Amino acid sequence: MMKNISDAQGLFIKNAMNAPYLERDDEHQLALDWKNQQDQQAYNKLITAHMRLVISIAAKFKNYGLSSSDLIQEGHIGLLEAAARFDPDREVRFSTYATWWIRASIQDYILRNWSIVRGGTSSAQKSLFFNLRRLRAKLYQQDDILSEPQIYQQISDTLGISKKDVEMMDSRLSGGDVSMNAPVASEGDGQSITQRQDFFVSDAPLPEDIVSSDMDSAHIRDHIKIAFQCLNDRELHIIKARKFCDQSQTLESLGQGLGISKERVRQIENRALEKVKSELMKQDQSLKYFFS
Repeated sequence: MMKNISDAQGLFIKNAMNAPYLERDDEHQLALDWKNQQDQQAYNKLITAHMRLVISIAAKFKNYGLSSSDLIQEGHIGLLEAAARFDPDREVRFSTYATWWIRASIQDYILRNWSIVRGGTSSAQKSLFFNLRRLRAKLYQQDDILSEPQIYQQISDTLGISKKDVEMMDSRLSGGDVSMNAPVASEGDGQSITQRQDFFVSDAPLPEDIVSSDMDSAHIRDHIKIAFQCLNDRELHIIKARKFCDQSQTLESLGQGLGISKERVRQIENRALEKVKSELMKQDQSLKYFFS
């Protein structure tokens, strides 16, 4: 099966490389026929004549661990996009215009599939991803005694990216993805296996703690609801405005709304809190410090 796929790919590449070149005037006329008349035959000739360009560009990205057939397929998609968008009235060759779309399509595919961890979303990060190895090799050739920090700094200056981003990208390119479930050691009995995830400690509460906290919160809410029944309407209004709002109201604003002084509001609040505390203690002694 794999041999058949390889043979088919080889035949495709051979046919693409043997397709006739287009002169500038022929290329321009085909693009005009496609744009103005939607001539499918002209469109097919334009695409076929430039498949060698797709293959050539795809070959430059062969070192990213992805199959050449997939890279060519993505480049072909970019070529189709270029043909759909190309304006033959502009003084530019179709191959020049299509090169950008082909390369962009292949690069996007590599970024999506090179790692399960999404990265390189900004233009600066994409430039770093695709130029880091080349710039590193170039710097080594110029001066083989440069230290790693010096190399990172020069790449940072060249691309206009922080040194920290360069270091992080270099680390990602140096190693592949590793599963957190991958075993790293055995306990000796052949059954107890230590996985990478066992070395990562989470600061999040344990599931049983979350459930317990939720039950405690519901327990307190029920008690407070019962305790509030001892308050009159004005006391309840003040307590809710002072203790249970996202933005607590001031004594002065409450006093203006109720037509009383802020000192009177403070007195009512303190009296209401004492009444609620008393009711809460009747229900559960552990709640006596709830409003402290």
